[in-house]
Amino acid sequence: MQGFHERAVSAGALALLLAACKPPAPSAPPPPPVTAAPAIGRTVNEWDEFTGRIEAVGYVQVRPRVSGFIEKVTFTEGKEVKEGDVLFVIDQREYKDALDRAEAELTRAKTQAALAKSESERAEPLVAENAISREEYDARVSGSAEANASIQGAEAAVRTAKLNLEWTRVRAPISGRISRAEVTAGNVVQGGAPEPTLLTTIVSMDPVYVYFEGDEQAYLRYNQLARDGTRQSSRVARNPVRMGLANEQGYPHTGYVDFVDNQLNPNTGTIRARAVFSNKDRFFTPGLFARIQLLGSGKFDAVLVQDGAVGTDQDRKFVYVLKPDSTVEYRSVELGRIVDGMRVIRKGVVPDELVVINGLQRIRPGMKVNATVTTMEPSDSGQTAQRGS
Repeated sequence: MQGFHERAVSAGALALLLAACKPPAPSAPPPPPVTAAPAIGRTVNEWDEFTGRIEAVGYVQVRPRVSGFIEKVTFTEGKEVKEGDVLFVIDQREYKDALDRAEAELTRAKTQAALAKSESERAEPLVAENAISREEYDARVSGSAEANASIQGAEAAVRTAKLNLEWTRVRAPISGRISRAEVTAGNVVQGGAPEPTLLTTIVSMDPVYVYFEGDEQAYLRYNQLARDGTRQSSRVARNPVRMGLANEQGYPHTGYVDFVDNQLNPNTGTIRARAVFSNKDRFFTPGLFARIQLLGSGKFDAVLVQDGAVGTDQDRKFVYVLKPDSTVEYRSVELGRIVDGMRVIRKGVVPDELVVINGLQRIRPGMKVNATVTTMEPSDSGQTAQRGS
């Protein structure tokens, strides 16, 4: 019995010894750090996004109006020219001779007309005295009228000869940037049928057009907005347009819509529209790809957050809202479009609620966090979504 008691005491001592050697339980990890910012309440417009191409307002194929040898090319290829600048000079000698002949013919016609007029005036008293027949008098009057008509014909010939001589200097019909010379000095060019020779081309530079196409749903929505009075039709109002080039962030250039086509393309289900942009700084070149934003709604009150604050849970979108006790709450949200680099939240968040914008991967619903509060600014992901949506 005594041995049993001793063994029990030894076992208890051993248990106490093992308990003393067991390491202490680990302490709870600190709350993960996150960044949160208050959701912004703002009155905004939504913008629809399209792709388009920049085109010149004016495009001219420069062709001669008279034929002959190219004597001189007077422009620098690829540079800007002004309306009226001489671009090509065609050999003028033939046309100067034609003008001299026409002016000589005009002088002869005027001399003959003066003689015919004098004979007609002398015939008037003679026919009154029956000194000449009525038939001869009528012939002299008719001759005077015919001589006057000859003057008109000769004057027209002089004008035509002057025009032909003037057209030997091929001038720029519009101001713009000129292409290369398709014909160089020493070559013969054709000014008439079957087709005048192409000399070069010119495209105007300021302003520029951007053509883009919208689908049927967008067209019907714009019509409904116009009927509701929340957004005027682009056919009657200069609705604003914003543009960005392929190497630009956002849409830094502003213009307006000045044309909407009169029908949809039945093959593509789209309708063509055109925007106008100033190009005083020569920033745009015809043919460039352009990203377009067109005013797509009337003004409405919206809640905005960084697009990077929105997470994806299978087919749902969500944000984490920071509660007063420093825990985070899962909120399912309904998204709108990107406006000024931030995402519109149609449902799920109200203005000034603190939304987690950084550290979403480290947290889960109900977790306590160590939050740093900052201001809501457009995120890089928002800019990316803006460009690609």
